[in-house]
Amino acid sequence: MGIRKYKPTTPGQRGMTVNDFAEITKKVPEKSLLAPMTRKGGRNNQGTITVRHQGGGAKRRYRIIDFKREKFGVEGCVVGVEYDPNRSANIALIQYLDGEKRYIISPLGLKMNDMIISGEKVPIKLGNALPLSAIPQGTVIHNIELKRGRGAQLVRSAGASAQLLAKEGKFAHIRMPSGEVRLVSKDCIATIGQIGNIDHENVNIGKAGRKRHMGVRPTVRGTAMNAVDHPHGGGRGKGKGGNHPRSPWNQQAKGYKTRKNKATDKMIVRHRNDK
Repeated sequence: MGIRKYKPTTPGQRGMTVNDFAEITKKVPEKSLLAPMTRKGGRNNQGTITVRHQGGGAKRRYRIIDFKREKFGVEGCVVGVEYDPNRSANIALIQYLDGEKRYIISPLGLKMNDMIISGEKVPIKLGNALPLSAIPQGTVIHNIELKRGRGAQLVRSAGASAQLLAKEGKFAHIRMPSGEVRLVSKDCIATIGQIGNIDHENVNIGKAGRKRHMGVRPTVRGTAMNAVDHPHGGGRGKGKGGNHPRSPWNQQAKGYKTRKNKATDKMIVRHRNDK
């Protein structure tokens, strides 16, 4: 896994870096696990832009990922590791012994012909999926469910990992990548290991056109707008108007708490910003 640089034959290539794709072993996706993706470019059914800075981008198809890992007791062989244009992590194609094929998020170190399995009494091995109740304390995990049977919702991006700190009563204490410690039911499924493609965060985009390929449109500064369009707009000369940084809808943009789900506060043992 590493980063590759180009000889700068154009100004846009001078600082640009790309992934060397050393983990990738399979280039053509599995047709049976592809689904169409309809793009709306940030617009609603009236054609009005409701999500800014989205539109365009390269055409792509969705890869159906098995986040539930509910094939208990059936071994699967890693056919190959693939690039997924819809996420930062790579994905692994698994061929189970009963003939079924599924995609999973590829852990760091998973290789072709490795065997993985899900279940309550399976070995603590890279890529295996178990309930938190069956995983030893201190184990590095990813792809963690919040509710049993819903599928993994936590720790799914490239290079991410969490750690199982303790088990108490019906819950397990998990330290998230942000440093937050939260309670998760011991019945929930998690996968052993850290997610691969760890150098994803070190890639330098290098040029604006590459962002457009990703479907990201330009952002206009609030100070460059008129007063009618943004709280920072208008005025003679440059300035924000003396107020704190705001969004276009006048919500505070720095330091303002936006968390609304107070019902699950009791599940957070230690907040990510606690010293």
